[in-house]
Amino acid sequence: MTTLDVATDTVTQAPVQPGRVLLSGVSKVYGKSYAVQNLDLDVRAGEFISLLGPSGCGKTTTLRMIGGFEYPDEGTISISGAEMGQLPPHKRPVNTVFQAYALFPHMSVAKNVAYGLRYADVPKGAIAGRVGDALAMVRMKHLADRMPAQLSGGQQQRIALARALVKRPSVLLLDEPMSALDRKLREEMQIELKLLQQQLGTTFVFVTHDQEEAMTMSDRIAVMNHGRVEQIGSPAEVYDAPATSYVAGFIGQQNFLTGSVTAAAAGTLTVAVPGATLASSVPAVTPVSVGDAVTVAVRPENVTVTGGSSAATNAIPATLMGVSQLGSYLQVVTMTAEGVKIVARTNRSVDLPTELGVPVTCSWPAEAVRVYVA
Repeated sequence: MTTLDVATDTVTQAPVQPGRVLLSGVSKVYGKSYAVQNLDLDVRAGEFISLLGPSGCGKTTTLRMIGGFEYPDEGTISISGAEMGQLPPHKRPVNTVFQAYALFPHMSVAKNVAYGLRYADVPKGAIAGRVGDALAMVRMKHLADRMPAQLSGGQQQRIALARALVKRPSVLLLDEPMSALDRKLREEMQIELKLLQQQLGTTFVFVTHDQEEAMTMSDRIAVMNHGRVEQIGSPAEVYDAPATSYVAGFIGQQNFLTGSVTAAAAGTLTVAVPGATLASSVPAVTPVSVGDAVTVAVRPENVTVTGGSSAATNAIPATLMGVSQLGSYLQVVTMTAEGVKIVARTNRSVDLPTELGVPVTCSWPAEAVRVYVA
């Protein structure tokens, strides 16, 4: 059982899973608008979870409520079995890394990292050792005497991480901490951050709008939209089996076609779309009936482009509009007679038509077709 002592503003924690974060029916209202609405979220102890979504979806507000920078208007938040109530940030077993690293410019790296320990119950004689351990974690011990202005962006980010980790929080909150880094450095830091989290076993709650970033690092991803979680699952689950058309479009690239159901036999759906009839062997996320308006989603990597006509399953005639090299693969853009753009991605060894404007056929297997109620 957990109790909150109002007089001392402290909590008594139940002996359960350090690092587990539980949000139950949490809502936050600004004016007349919900930033977060009736949110339930169970973050497992020791996992790396990403809150993913566009600006305004509620992910940062959720993070701030976990950290104690905002308080929910409804619902409860518990960390490690203890309800947080109105506890301020410094009395919660969490620490936060923000977009702006906010290092003190007049302090050395070591003093920046030690700053939080000076106000915690850490013996003075133990501070230097704790700081050294934290800097060693992020491989920055050799720069302990440098000033922040002498560091690169990536080095400053590592110091911000060390400063957050030195207090040994049960949960580390990260609010788009790599948004200011260039692409190459950001990709390198993604790997470093995931390896560090695995080494520590600390619960990481990471906020990002970058779906590739979330896919790279997360054990699970919570895809948010309008203050709610649309789907939560492993990167493979949200990519291969999106629960809604919103998730399907936000995670990775999709070809969307609109149409109506013409047959709904056991194990197969048939959908009429402009210029073709498509078959899907994947059950619709929401049950559908003949005549229902639906949206069909197909990943570009599942689309095959061939010259001329084809009798393949789910074949749609189109015109070749462009071929682009994107590193290790080709992106092929086509357009149907009805004005529907279909994009394919394939490896560079595939033999494709080379002349733009020629007729081609786009096709894909029935198991690659996902159907959503429009």
